[in-house]
Amino acid sequence: MEIKITSNQILKVLQVFSWIIFIGLCVEAGAIVVNTIISLFINPDGVHNFWEGADYLSGLFQSDRGHFAVIAIIMTIIAVLKAILFYLIVKLFVAKKLNIANPFSSALHQFIQNIAYLALGIGLFSYYGLHYSEWLTQKGAETPNLRLLNMDGADVWLFMAVTLFVIAQIVKRGIEIQNENDLTI
Repeated sequence: MEIKITSNQILKVLQVFSWIIFIGLCVEAGAIVVNTIISLFINPDGVHNFWEGADYLSGLFQSDRGHFAVIAIIMTIIAVLKAILFYLIVKLFVAKKLNIANPFSSALHQFIQNIAYLALGIGLFSYYGLHYSEWLTQKGAETPNLRLLNMDGADVWLFMAVTLFVIAQIVKRGIEIQNENDLTI
């Protein structure tokens, strides 16, 4: 007995995974924003449970609230950009703009280009967060591991952005060739 998996089945599974990841990233971004506001303005003791119930940033909060706010803002920006990235993926599935029969379209080019810009933004903010955290450590501040704060992987995000920009240009050229062929017929 042979099991055949079609591309439509794979796309449906990817759509479900995209929704799950999108919802998780929205929850993460919202939790960071709410915990930052609570820690800075309402209940400073809430910093002990700031991120995933762990006491990662309380030392930084106790030494300097400004540096804590910068790290929290960077975490927020990264989380929001990731959520927007998966929003665009979910929107692509829901809007049904992806046409397998005619893959080279301006909508696909715009989608890939938007994803590339978001990956670039995530990479740049992750890179800045890395260097800011290293600078704080050199100044003697207690900073947690960036992996624990979901700010690691700047090099991967930048690599993905460049790769997606290349793919966007290939799709753009495919659109041009497709339009030339349509005109010659």
